[in-house]
Amino acid sequence: MLTTTRLDRDDAAMLVDAAREAAQDIGIPMSIAVTDPSGYLIMFEQMDGAKISSIATAIDKAFTGATARKGTHIYNELCVPGEPTFGIHNTNGGRFSVIGGGLPVTVDGEVVGGIGISSGTAIEDREVAERAVAHFLEHHG
Repeated sequence: MLTTTRLDRDDAAMLVDAAREAAQDIGIPMSIAVTDPSGYLIMFEQMDGAKISSIATAIDKAFTGATARKGTHIYNELCVPGEPTFGIHNTNGGRFSVIGGGLPVTVDGEVVGGIGISSGTAIEDREVAERAVAHFLEHHG
């Protein structure tokens, strides 16, 4: 029988709090999603002023980071016409995101969840996600 480790609500809250702080530091209200390793939503926050369209995007980025076990920015680089990975963005009912800002959360080599950030540019979203994960790992990793 397999035993898995996953983020709990307190872990998710820590990630959301760290992401909110990072978003405030750069002055961009964000949508913040945290999932378990299967891509199921644990926690979501939309900061006041975040783009409405960023809700589903943040959730899909977290889903992708957790289930694909790589940052969404990696797939952005690989998912181009002519490359073997092209078309992956159409899988999983269209939920597979290739827009930067989704990351797996990995502890001791095991993916325990994912985080997705949306409302800024892909680079800004990724920066906020990276800061949130780094903060989490500082306290749990």
